Amino acid sequence: MVSRILLKLSGELLSEKEGFGINPEALSRITLEIKELHDRGLSIGLVIGGGNIFRGRSLIKDLKFSPPKAHHMGMVATIINGIALETALNEAGCPALHYSAFPVGTFSRPYDRDSVLSGLNDHVVIMTGGTGNPYFSTDTAAALRAAETGAEILVKATKVDGVYDKDPVRYPEAVRYDSITYEEYLRQHLEVMDLSAVSLCRDQKIPILVFDFSQRGNLKKVLTGDLPHTVIR
Repeated sequence: MVSRILLKLSGELLSEKEGFGINPEALSRITLEIKELHDRGLSIGLVIGGGNIFRGRSLIKDLKFSPPKAHHMGMVATIINGIALETALNEAGCPALHYSAFPVGTFSRPYDRDSVLSGLNDHVVIMTGGTGNPYFSTDTAAALRAAETGAEILVKATKVDGVYDKDPVRYPEAVRYDSITYEEYLRQHLEVMDLSAVSLCRDQKIPILVFDFSQRGNLKKVLTGDLPHTVIR
């Protein structure tokens, strides 16, 4: 097993079936799975999205909000998820620190690479606020933080069990890749992870592991090779 990962969580994983907000059972399950790996000595950096709380696409389309403002609102949503995860981890006995890409008063520490690297020695470090800039997704933020923190692999936790050649929901005949190169992923314009994030990981030679985290135990299983997944490398 690797010694340091960057775990990218979609916000929707915290809401489970509700599709909105934070489901206490989902938060507890994710917390305990992360704690188990941290207790085994794995260094974990974590970036989380905010889609369970806010998505800016509808405001941009229906209310004609300017994209930067809608993106700012989505970035704030990630802070809420970060506070929830930090609190749940610490209360479960797993030391955690929360850093935001932009200042949010006393709710989170401002992101500082040196502080994060020091924290990763004995804490799960949660990094929110995206990159601190509009137009960049939390996938791209995860790739950036993986590069900055020396993560050996970027682990993208989603509700699908890997990368497919087409949308498996719409096309039952879709085929899952066990492994795919960065170049082939970019050439096909696949959508499990943003192209800018994949490009950054390619340039920094960071493999991306995509797996389904909707079931208990899957995080440990995928890191030990006991779960279907896709590696982009």
